[in-house]
Amino acid sequence: MEILTPRDLKDKFQDPWVAPYQKVLTMVDNDLVEIVEYHPCISGSQWMIYQYQNSSDIVLGAKRDGNRHTFLVKAGKSNLSLKPSLHAAGIEEVSVGDDEVKVVHAGLAGAGVGAAMCRGMAEGVKRVELHDVGGGSKVGRATVVTPRMEKLVIGIDDTDTKDEGATWTLAHNVGAELARQGYEYLDHITVQLYPHNPNKTQNCVGIALVFAVKPGEKDEVIQKVVELLKKGTLSDKTAIAVLEGINVPEKLRSYGEAAKKSMLTVEEAEKVAEEVGVELVEVTGSQGKIGALAALGMYNDIEEAVKVYY
Repeated sequence: MEILTPRDLKDKFQDPWVAPYQKVLTMVDNDLVEIVEYHPCISGSQWMIYQYQNSSDIVLGAKRDGNRHTFLVKAGKSNLSLKPSLHAAGIEEVSVGDDEVKVVHAGLAGAGVGAAMCRGMAEGVKRVELHDVGGGSKVGRATVVTPRMEKLVIGIDDTDTKDEGATWTLAHNVGAELARQGYEYLDHITVQLYPHNPNKTQNCVGIALVFAVKPGEKDEVIQKVVELLKKGTLSDKTAIAVLEGINVPEKLRSYGEAAKKSMLTVEEAEKVAEEVGVELVEVTGSQGKIGALAALGMYNDIEEAVKVYY
């Protein structure tokens, strides 16, 4: 076994058949790990999504959004049996330590090159434990080691007025500012809420911002979001909701669905938030708690999130 850093890999493998990944992140929630990868090929990477779901029993779900892969996996070992075309690539093992995550990728031919060299050159990778180089008819196998991170989702609502402002743009600019400060801003989801709400400003949406945070970094990210919202909001009703971890509790999902179809109260939002362990924060007021909490319930189902219920 050879241990190589991204810099080592770039110096050692400058072949035209190596296409470096852009970034790899791993977020941990008990025995669940969410792997986020930014692939060099946009639609071409759908092949990897298909292969991983069909080859590894520890891969619970996989999706692609542009060049970003998201794999939900459970810690443990997979009985990986590689076969050309049918099961050409997969994850053999996932292990979680105190401060890092190890993911063993394996693949045949080009998939093996991706397992080791391509992933290993990405930003966010600490090192690669190179077991087999791969390429051609050979198996490539490598352990990709990344820092252990956590998932933080922040719901935001009620930042505009009937005359000016837009919650989705302010929320994105908050996330973008945090990215400029070095935090990992992963996603922005617009969640359509009840369209007949008499209190709405116009389109009636809540926003969820998704971050990957280092252990111990959560509170400062929340504080910075609150500070930026206070500076940018035009409303005296702005609030946020904070969800830690990967899973969305069923009761929170049900609340999100209800907020798309009916009027809800601040008291109902506060009750559900307490039951599911979500923190609510009044930035300038309490009304925004309703939509901020609903955004958390729907953030991981973007097709459902945007639907309008008449």
